[in-house]
Amino acid sequence: MRTIIELPDDQVTALAELCDREKISRAEAIRRAVDVMLTEKQVLSRDAAFGAWAQRGDSRTAVDGLREEWNR
Repeated sequence: MRTIIELPDDQVTALAELCDREKISRAEAIRRAVDVMLTEKQVLSRDAAFGAWAQRGDSRTAVDGLREEWNR
């Protein structure tokens, strides 16, 4: 996918310097940055869900409680 982005001059300069040091294109630098951001968000999302049922006790008790609702 091609896209156009607008960056302030200081970010353009910093990006150009980074690309020169790493010997990569701007497009590659931006792809890598997007990969890092997406990976971090996935980890944060997973970590936020971890332990969501911690207050419900063991899973067997939770499942039994849900099944009891069906019999009411």
